[in-house]
Amino acid sequence: MANSKIEIIPAIDLIEGKCVRLSQGDYSQKTVYNENPLEVAKMFEAAGIRRLHLVDLDGAKAKHIVNHKVLKQIATKTSLVIDFGGGLKSDKDLEIAFNAGAAMVTGGSIAVKNRDTFLQWLEKYGSEKIILGADAKDRMIAVSGWIEATNLPVIDFISGYFEDGIRKVISTDISRDGMLTGPAFELYAEIMKSQPEVEIIASGGISSIDDILKLNEMGVPGVIVGKAIYEGKIVMRDIELFQCS
Repeated sequence: MANSKIEIIPAIDLIEGKCVRLSQGDYSQKTVYNENPLEVAKMFEAAGIRRLHLVDLDGAKAKHIVNHKVLKQIATKTSLVIDFGGGLKSDKDLEIAFNAGAAMVTGGSIAVKNRDTFLQWLEKYGSEKIILGADAKDRMIAVSGWIEATNLPVIDFISGYFEDGIRKVISTDISRDGMLTGPAFELYAEIMKSQPEVEIIASGGISSIDDILKLNEMGVPGVIVGKAIYEGKIVMRDIELFQCS
């Protein structure tokens, strides 16, 4: 794994159908970057990106899928492989997401609050389609759009679900998300040491292409990048060159 090239996965976060970013998950610290998420997705596709992390922030608040029409639009008008998350709480939510074109879905809060349902999804759809969202604040799992902290250590949480068959994990360090302060390198190193067979996707704090290069050197399989792209800290040319190098 250490020799493989990290996959760069841009994020599009949705509120009211628009492409936005929050700082540290705070809905009051919202910046609208583009009112047309499809336009943004096509820009990523043109840079050689293959995968997209699409987050329904309205859904996370409402506790059910909201922005499925945007998901369908991007899925039908680009070739991007979309992993979709935010507010997925019921079997119906999952059906809507997959029918709208999601290749994978991410469950975070549901995996904490309704383990049985999450395990049923894993059994029904398999570990290729169900991603565990392990979002951490001070190394403890946080849920419900990061509004709610738990006393569950992130590494224990991932280890428990690994035993149940989870193989893909997105872990966001909430304190770093949208802050451009660099990712939680130590946390990802610990997760990989604890569960080397887990495909860990780093998220939160990416500030430059150097951060991605360092994660790549560590052997991290994937990285989600949001604000650094929207603020011009990482440009499409960087991504294109990285894909080719």
